[in-house]
Amino acid sequence: MPEPTPTYTAFLDDARIAHGTLAEVAVTVRHANDGQPVLIFDDTTGQQLDLDTRGTDDEIRRRYAPADTRRGRGRPKLGVVPREVTLLPRHWEWLNKQSGGASAALRRLVDEARRANGADQRANTRAAHEAAYRFMHAIAGNYPGYEEATRALFADDRVRFTEQIAHWPMDVRTHAMKLAFASRNAD
Repeated sequence: MPEPTPTYTAFLDDARIAHGTLAEVAVTVRHANDGQPVLIFDDTTGQQLDLDTRGTDDEIRRRYAPADTRRGRGRPKLGVVPREVTLLPRHWEWLNKQSGGASAALRRLVDEARRANGADQRANTRAAHEAAYRFMHAIAGNYPGYEEATRALFADDRVRFTEQIAHWPMDVRTHAMKLAFASRNAD
């Protein structure tokens, strides 16, 4: 499956004013910014960004256009990305004797390990919580219930988190929820 296009969100005070690609957000910010500070966040990491919104809309779009990601070997339509794996000869011998060959055996081993320990889900949950925390720290650090919301976030207590942010401005609350629980909403 191809990588999703990264998205970004901009806030002016407590209101969300833009959401989309970096180029789209930058152009919107240019037109919305009358000298007031605009906060722009990476929706994957929650990191705050500073953008250069000088110039024309076309110049800004070119500046923040996604890099050309031409693919080499692999099966891009299937989402296969070529990588290099270094194994000892005895490992290659064992893999080559497996049903379907080395690649199929490696895929089965990785899938089995993922199911066995749930590490991917835990890592996704942790990354989502950290992204939400970064966003909340930047925009909602002075809001009532911020500290309790942070505790609930890292305790993975969605109910308590929702209760603590219930009185925050709608756009901030919605974005915090989206970031905090994104890993489970995508499943």
